Amino acid sequence: MFNEIIISVSILVGLGLFFATVIAVAYKKLRVEEDPRIDKVEGMLPHANCGACGQPGCRAFAELLVAGTESPSRCTVSSAEGLQQIATFLGVDTGAQEKIVARLLCAGGKREAQNLADYKGNLRTCRGESVVTGGPKACSWGCLGLGDCEVACDFDAIYMNDDGLPVVIADRCVACNDCVEACPKGLFELMPVSQKLIVQCKSLLEGDLALNKCSVACTACGRCVADSAPGLIAIENNLAVINYELNHLSSIDATRRCPTDAIVWVEYQQFEAPYKTTLPLGRVERFEPDEQ
Repeated sequence: MFNEIIISVSILVGLGLFFATVIAVAYKKLRVEEDPRIDKVEGMLPHANCGACGQPGCRAFAELLVAGTESPSRCTVSSAEGLQQIATFLGVDTGAQEKIVARLLCAGGKREAQNLADYKGNLRTCRGESVVTGGPKACSWGCLGLGDCEVACDFDAIYMNDDGLPVVIADRCVACNDCVEACPKGLFELMPVSQKLIVQCKSLLEGDLALNKCSVACTACGRCVADSAPGLIAIENNLAVINYELNHLSSIDATRRCPTDAIVWVEYQQFEAPYKTTLPLGRVERFEPDEQ
């Protein structure tokens, strides 16, 4: 019996040593040498791991930069100096990347949209409210105003205004997509700043039915369609929908006769602190900077 145990253990040890040797030889023969520049480029990146560049983290983005399949400007978090440092190290151009910002497609705050009930739950979040019959707002598509998006934003690019709506500080927004994922109503979209014509409504109700619930709802009147280039705007499911493939045909004229201001023209400009361009409302609001 004892001899059988010794033989069994010897066989297992022998097999273990054999496969360990095979793995070691295979690793030595088949391993791919990693470019040492990847570590250096990763060290130059902001380590936000926000995903705004389209990659799961800064390490993955650094690998693409070294491979030459991405340009440094794809990183929207790094400073201009940081991007230039990477470009100089790799011997490439920084590239050109149009700024992408998050925009809220709802203008129905506390003053504009009706409330049917007061939520008294312990979980004071938009997602918590949305679980209870879609939330207390009469418009079931509207912003719930509890700031899940503000909490989710790691770059302090969103704050809640006195109307109970989130405001995006465009200068700080890095298009990381966190607010898009945090909003249970799907009201945030990432857009290039060149897309200035937006519809701030998601309601699919018709005409007066939508207006009875929110004073800034799209009533599908079709005036924006008539006042814009052919094919730019269409009415689908009682809502104006913009075809951004024709964005070059966009004009502020499409907003002039909107009876509820549901469709707006957003200008992106650079302002000296403490003034910031705010989205999606297309106006400049006072933003108090952090105390020094």
